[in-house]
Amino acid sequence: MTVLVATDLDRTLVYSRAALALTGAPLPELTCVERRFGKPVGFLTAAAARGLAALADQAVLVPVTTRLPEQLARITLPGPPARFAVAANGGVLLDSGLPDRAWQRRVTTALAESGSFSEVVQYVRANCDPGWTLQVREAGGLFCYAVLAEAGAPDGFLAGAADWAAARGWSLSAQGRKLYWMPDGLTKAAAVREVASRVGAELMLAAGDSLLDRDLLLLADRGIHPAHGELFASGWSAPGVERTGAAGVLAGQQIVEWFAARVAEFGRRADPATTAIS
Repeated sequence: MTVLVATDLDRTLVYSRAALALTGAPLPELTCVERRFGKPVGFLTAAAARGLAALADQAVLVPVTTRLPEQLARITLPGPPARFAVAANGGVLLDSGLPDRAWQRRVTTALAESGSFSEVVQYVRANCDPGWTLQVREAGGLFCYAVLAEAGAPDGFLAGAADWAAARGWSLSAQGRKLYWMPDGLTKAAAVREVASRVGAELMLAAGDSLLDRDLLLLADRGIHPAHGELFASGWSAPGVERTGAAGVLAGQQIVEWFAARVAEFGRRADPATTAIS
């Protein structure tokens, strides 16, 4: 009986120091899962780390992220390495650490129906003013994003940029100090659906915090999002999707605990002996 657990990483499971949102005492013990230039930059609570390692023995755990593969490689989650991972918002499906070529061909076909990548990049570079934009990056020819200065974009910019993108088959997502322009044909859900088919998943659980995670949460049988981020701020909700009580890194811990509880419930329902006893 196969359960697939598909989870976003940044600000869902993994938190920078700035995103920990810890107040009061006692503070939880943290486990570092990402280093950059030798410095620890990404954390789970130690309890979440232990729970995630145990979960990997009971379900097919699939990390799902907008990060490019080389950025994803900086993260080492507790437990055995996941066979499957989804990078670049569904643009890359990794199988045992290697890009799946058949999936890449399908992505190329799907993106042919979206607006011109070069037109979007040109718009972003022309409209993200250097006064409030640190840099604009192109992500493997799939999507692009702007890294903003601390003050962020000026009032009114996001709404206008979102309308411009939508008219061309793209969407805009604001995540912290990053703005992502994403083609509608590039989704996390499509890649996770492919993994679910390959492993024969009978139950799919999912977690995510941003608008780019909506399709994933809607695909899953049950989902959860933290009490922070785009989904929380927008008031988004959907049947079968819950919300954590905590924000920050403690929300990540609650998400791991929620996954474990749902996997255990499924196991009890699937085990005739357990059902007979109860």
